[in-house]
Amino acid sequence: MIKFKKSLLIFLLTLLIPLSAFADVAGLVKCSDSPAFNRRLETSVKKLEVRIQKYEVDSPPALALEQQISRTKSRFDRYSNSELLCGKEGLPHLITDGRWDHAVEFVIPGLMFLYISGWIGWVGRNYLNTVGKTSNPTEKEIIIDVPLALKIMSSGFIWPVSAWQEFTNGNFLASSSEITVSPR
Repeated sequence: MIKFKKSLLIFLLTLLIPLSAFADVAGLVKCSDSPAFNRRLETSVKKLEVRIQKYEVDSPPALALEQQISRTKSRFDRYSNSELLCGKEGLPHLITDGRWDHAVEFVIPGLMFLYISGWIGWVGRNYLNTVGKTSNPTEKEIIIDVPLALKIMSSGFIWPVSAWQEFTNGNFLASSSEITVSPR
């Protein structure tokens, strides 16, 4: 078991400590410096301005298009003020090469995805383990006991701690005798 824990620790460390590759980022430039990005802004705004001319001033469609123009300008402004890099076509690209200055683009959303999907899985596992101890577990799997599910969901946000505790206690993994093996 100690050998397994050491191997697991080494594996996790190799995944969590990225090797930084500081090469040129495939010809990408800051969006604020990209001529194609600025052309996209101008083209998008011009298309909306052409559409707005078809309507009377201060009519609901004209007001909606004015709002869309302001949202488009603010979106392009946010992109140009951020550290996003744009390609030759003028579109922002996500950089996933391990640089911490681009962590906001991919690492943080990726970790959030892993946390939320782990939460969902942990809550589902706990719900099935809890209803498995009732008198009619099959019915509780089909017709969800909402108050019980909400109670388990509200305590599931600390799933990494709970999972680690179950793993260290030996309750997380099934023993070899509980695993069925088909005849060969």
